[in-house]
Amino acid sequence: ARTAIGCALAGYASLALGVGRPYWALVTAASLYQANVTLTWRRGVQRVVGNVLGVLAFAVLAPLAHLNAVALVLCCVALNFGAEALMSRNYWLGSICVTPMALLITEFARSQDSTELMTDRVVDTLVGALVGFVAAVAVTNRRAGDRLEHALTEAERARENAARLLAEARPEPRALDGARRGLATALVDLRATADAAAGEWWQRALPEDRVVLAEQAGHRTLAATVRRQGLAPRQHDPGTTTEDIRP
Repeated sequence: ARTAIGCALAGYASLALGVGRPYWALVTAASLYQANVTLTWRRGVQRVVGNVLGVLAFAVLAPLAHLNAVALVLCCVALNFGAEALMSRNYWLGSICVTPMALLITEFARSQDSTELMTDRVVDTLVGALVGFVAAVAVTNRRAGDRLEHALTEAERARENAARLLAEARPEPRALDGARRGLATALVDLRATADAAAGEWWQRALPEDRVVLAEQAGHRTLAATVRRQGLAPRQHDPGTTTEDIRP
């Protein structure tokens, strides 16, 4: 819902302003949406900063790219390499390469006015980021709390299963390994779900204390399971008891 509403409104807003390439505003809005509103805001800031700096990079590269077709192609190849190398590491740095590359690609068909291209890109970026974020705030994720409750239940169930096997004198190795993997997966899912829910607004209070206790108990049981399987060196501690497998 956020993506559909945000992209549609961003496109219409750009059209209303008379910008020549409204699809840039739509793409900007679509690129914002992350797991929650907090991360969406961060991505919006990164997108705006990266695109504005990318427009400045285009202003520097445009005279060189306009020398001939070979120079245009080489500039696009170099920018594409930079985008592939940087995007997965830092979004706004990658955007600095993507933005001038997108502007130069529009000139493969015909030479265009650089000032008009830069103006359209900056305006569409600002419109898409603003309208897209407003849509993210307006369309709230009320189910984040429900998903957190489900993740908590699954983590507690996985911990109880692992603890039950640890209490046996000779647990079946494959069952113990499956319990360890299941508990590890449940704990990872619980942390990801809790982080996503914490970044949303306008929802009921989250069971933060229960999440902390579930994670602590789960990781203690997971550590005991690893030691029981012999996957980690056992360190003798006179003060250690079976408390390691209990919440």
